[in-house]
Amino acid sequence: MLSFGIKDFLDIFIVAGLLYYTYKLMKESGTIKVFTGIMVFIIVWIVVTQVLEMRLLGSIMDKLVSVGVLAFIIIFQNEIRRFLFSLGSHQNNLLTSLVSSFTGGKNRNPNHEDIMPIVMACISMGKKRTGALIVMEKNYPLDDVVTTGEVVDAAVNQRLIENIFFKNSPLHDGAMIISHKRIKAAGCILPVSHDLNIPKDLGLRHRSALGISQETDAMAVVVSEETGQISIAYKGQFHLHLTAEELESYLAGV
Repeated sequence: MLSFGIKDFLDIFIVAGLLYYTYKLMKESGTIKVFTGIMVFIIVWIVVTQVLEMRLLGSIMDKLVSVGVLAFIIIFQNEIRRFLFSLGSHQNNLLTSLVSSFTGGKNRNPNHEDIMPIVMACISMGKKRTGALIVMEKNYPLDDVVTTGEVVDAAVNQRLIENIFFKNSPLHDGAMIISHKRIKAAGCILPVSHDLNIPKDLGLRHRSALGISQETDAMAVVVSEETGQISIAYKGQFHLHLTAEELESYLAGV
């Protein structure tokens, strides 16, 4: 007679949680079809080995699973790295929240003075049809991205942002990285998203913004050179045609 205890409930709950988190992570990174294929293979493998007990086919699939785990780690090393880092970030955020609640610490979100130079620069560049790509670092470090550009390490300033993205500037084609309330680097190269659902009228800046938002927890602000419209890519999703108030609201949540 089968018995179902608290340990079995926890087992199912943890597995379900891991599957949901993996599904969410792959959906954001645009690899949801790969996740679906893996799940179908696992279900077939369980049916063949546990239900039908096919020895020959089961042994072949066992070998494929053992090799497939290594291939999975190699192919999705960035996603796995992001998953492990996010676990550490959640732990750190929990500890920070607990410390803040006991010590009366303030929220780490940027205040109005930190955000407005970015907002005003984007609005000004939008009116002039000056293309721009600004990435706001959150918990996931962007040190690898910073090394692809030129280190600036300057205070966030509206005039400096506009000068960097001025059409004759040598750094205007790349991305600007803002971290810890400072402009860390400019002219940086971002990973490009190959998501087929991206609207055709969006160019390389938007694809790069979506790419960095899929691989990290950063928020990318884009000013279109063609239309002057301001957009944000965050957690693998676009928020298009933003007003100054909407842009400020999104940045305040960083």
